[in-house]
This record gives sequence, C-alpha cells and structure tokens, in this order.
Amino acid sequence: MGCDRDRALLEFYVSSGARASELLGVGLDDIDWSGQLIYVISKGTRIRQPVPASPDAFRYLGSYLAIDGLPDPGQPVWRTRRGDPRPLTYWAMRRVLQRANDKLGTNWTLHDARHTAAVRMAGDERLTLAEVQTILRHAHLDTTGRYLTARVEDLHDKLQEHYTKPRPQRTFAAGYDLEDIKAVFGG
Repeated sequence: MGCDRDRALLEFYVSSGARASELLGVGLDDIDWSGQLIYVISKGTRIRQPVPASPDAFRYLGSYLAIDGLPDPGQPVWRTRRGDPRPLTYWAMRRVLQRANDKLGTNWTLHDARHTAAVRMAGDERLTLAEVQTILRHAHLDTTGRYLTARVEDLHDKLQEHYTKPRPQRTFAAGYDLEDIKAVFGG
C-alpha cells in the first residue's frame, strides 16, 4: 500500500472484519482510540455497533490523519487524496486495491479481507464461535460457522503429536485366563 491511509484501511479490513461500505462510512466520532474500537452502521440492522480492530490499524490511522489532516465535522475519515478531498467511495477503494493487485500479481477483493479476518478469528482457540459471530455481526451462527476450516499446518502438527505419543498398554479385568486373552486378541 502506497500511503498510510491505504495501510490503515487494509489493516482495518483484515483485523476488524468490517464490511467495505461499513468501514468507509466511519467518521471521527466513530473512533474509540483508547478502546481500540470503531463504530460502524451494520449492513443488516442499520444499528451503530462497535467493532474491535488491531493496534496497527489505529497506528496507521493516526499517521494518516496527522499527515492529511482531520476531515470536516460529520464527514467520513477516509477521503480521496487527489484533487479536492471528498469521501472515499467503495469504487475508489476498490481501485486502490486493484492497483496493489497489479503490483503484486494478486487478485484480492475487499470481501477477501473480511473473509481473512473471519477465518483468523474462527481459527483462534481463544475466541468462541459466538464471539466471532458478534464481531462480524452475522445474524445466524451457521453463517459464521462457514469460516471454520481445518488448516493443513495445524492438522500436520496434531497428527505428528498423535503418532509420537506412547500407545496405551492393554489391560484386562482381573480373572481372565492369559491364554483366553491371547486366543481372542492375539498376542
């Protein structure tokens, strides 16, 4: 990303799981610096809701605002950088990502950033699926459950642990004849 505005936006998308249009509507009054929360108008309910984000997102946002200045009252934080400052639209942000994709040879979308956030949160053993649902503002838990995926790296480590642990010794209840046990189970 070529500037702190774009770095901040990408970091907010990837760490908060906010929808593209939700994040672009954030104003100065929607930022809780000390709580590391942003408030967005949720797509489904149209209710203003808090969303946590990473410390890096807030650091880049602070740097962006220090360089580009504060927006006018009541205006979104995210503004264009060319010409007269005006609110950054979904299509302009999409174009920012397209330019980055061209440089990197990738094809990420804004929804991919939300998906990345969701998969990371759902895969974190310290977060319950219900907590991830709340952060992502999904109406139904089964929507959030789609992000539960087993990663090959995790499976490999767990299988290695499984194969290297000692096998339990067979034990049988007292009173059985050793020859009978060998006949049934081999030995």
